[in-house]
Amino acid sequence: MSKPNDNPADPFKKALAEATKVMADDPDLAVSYSVDPAGQTAETIRLPQVSRRMTREEVLLARGTADAFALRHKYHDAKTNARYLPQGQMARDLYDAMETARVEAVGAKHMPGTAGNIDVKIGNDALRKGYDQIKSTEEAPLSTAAGYLIRHLATGRDLPKGAENVMEMWRGFIEDQCGGTLERLTDILEDQQAFAKFARDMIKDLGYGDQLGDDPDNLDDDQEDEAEEGQDDDQEEPDSTGNDEDDSEDTEASPEQSQEEQQDASQAEVSMDDQADAEMGEETEMPDGEAPLEPPAPQPISDADPDYRVFSSDEDEEIRAEDLAEPVELERLRAYLDQQLEPLKGAVSRLANKLQRRLQAQQNRSWEFDLEEGTLDAGRLARIVANPTTPLSFKQEKDTEFRDTCVTLLLDNSGSMRGRPISIAAICADVLARTLERCQVKVEILGFTTKAWKGGQAREKWLNEGRPATPGRLNDLRHIIYKGADAPWRRARPNLGLMMKEGLLKENIDGEALEWAHRRMLARHEQRKILMVISDGAPVDDSTLSVNPANYLEKHLRDVIAMVEKQKAVELIAVGIGHDVTRYYERAVTITDVEQLAGAMTEQLASLFDADPRKRARVLGMRKAG
Repeated sequence: MSKPNDNPADPFKKALAEATKVMADDPDLAVSYSVDPAGQTAETIRLPQVSRRMTREEVLLARGTADAFALRHKYHDAKTNARYLPQGQMARDLYDAMETARVEAVGAKHMPGTAGNIDVKIGNDALRKGYDQIKSTEEAPLSTAAGYLIRHLATGRDLPKGAENVMEMWRGFIEDQCGGTLERLTDILEDQQAFAKFARDMIKDLGYGDQLGDDPDNLDDDQEDEAEEGQDDDQEEPDSTGNDEDDSEDTEASPEQSQEEQQDASQAEVSMDDQADAEMGEETEMPDGEAPLEPPAPQPISDADPDYRVFSSDEDEEIRAEDLAEPVELERLRAYLDQQLEPLKGAVSRLANKLQRRLQAQQNRSWEFDLEEGTLDAGRLARIVANPTTPLSFKQEKDTEFRDTCVTLLLDNSGSMRGRPISIAAICADVLARTLERCQVKVEILGFTTKAWKGGQAREKWLNEGRPATPGRLNDLRHIIYKGADAPWRRARPNLGLMMKEGLLKENIDGEALEWAHRRMLARHEQRKILMVISDGAPVDDSTLSVNPANYLEKHLRDVIAMVEKQKAVELIAVGIGHDVTRYYERAVTITDVEQLAGAMTEQLASLFDADPRKRARVLGMRKAG
């Protein structure tokens, strides 16, 4: 007899875990459930959490994810995959997407029930990424479309709506470029090595042959031995990558270049992306004057620094707070947050009221007189007594100068904020949002952290691909939307309790978070935009900094700040908690005690709305606080 507090989802989760092991043909496989995004390693599978309610969507998504991972575990050989893995990022994305499609198609052939389950997973991912709203190839990832097309052709199944939209965007181009190669698909589907060669041929057909690197089948024994020397015994070595030295920035163009590269020696030292751009430019000069369809050039990761690199963004996520926890849990965490900050509520509320009075005082600071409607102007009644033919005079308050304003609070959700700092940051954001909303100022609350400590899936992918040198950012981002600018405060209030969730706060990559918040603000329609960053330290991600220059993340943060401050479309201010952020931000204040945060935030915001520009400049130029 089950106990009253037993989780009704536990039997389903246990049965699904056992079925996953059987399907993967590995009884030792570890299967777990987590609110963190699903993932897979050689020995573990992490599935989406299934709540007590066991909604149909949760159950189907868990089944589809389990089937996809189990099939990859069963039908995918990491060593073969690594041997034929291309060197360039775009080529790798195409290669990985097609291999995933192959595995799922083989699984659908031998276990037809998996196809429908995986369709649910694909559909969920496509909707989450907004693929159903895409209207041009510039927004549709070519690699994703290629994977979808391979799956469609191999299984004969229709794709979910969002996925089909992306596939159809690129289908004509892919079939035109790869028509002959695609004819071999059904014959080599169950042979991973043959399929890897097929995938490399497709990548070449699509115009990314320069990113393939050396043909692993043409390496002699000495080259293969040399390629394997730099690897740990427990890592699968991709023979095509060569030594780590060959992965440096200055050797993107290898001696064994393709014929197209050799035709133009001036391209020998440019990056792979520049090579692709140059080659596409050459190909457009056709005798008949018609330009062929070509995939768009890869866009830089960062607008502030085109050289900033990200090894893999596949597992990055922008997610709403309510999607990271059940409503009941959010309410519990919010109650815990309120309890923790009960002693501070009086002081914080007084500061909020002070801010509101200052803002409202500016709203009411002047009137328009001699109007035909509005409030009766008693001060001018004497004119009517003296001359009864004089019409009544009315007055009206002027509209506030800052009504058409949006404020974004960007909160550092790193592990060093754990405890009192994050609690006070959450309650201050809460009170400021409520206060500014009363003054008709839109407020957005965002948070940034990573999905894992020390790298996550991005680092695992880097290890599996032979540890190429200077890979760039090497962790999975988690950008959290606690409150959208148009969402009312009362609806978003429970979301701030998520900051109290155990395991949420991890590492911080400030530059990309700031650029993300800045892009969101630029999309807003308000005339004035204010972005406030609350952080307690410099950017830190152990995985990234261990294999890149020590100042890699800090330099990117400085570049993003310089871009934002130069463009001046968004007013940028920062509050550092026990950390001197004035060395990064032009407008900043540093506090030494976390309990000063409320006062610093309210003073900084109030100063931005101050009617006296000299006072505003003096407050915003301050470098230290109490």
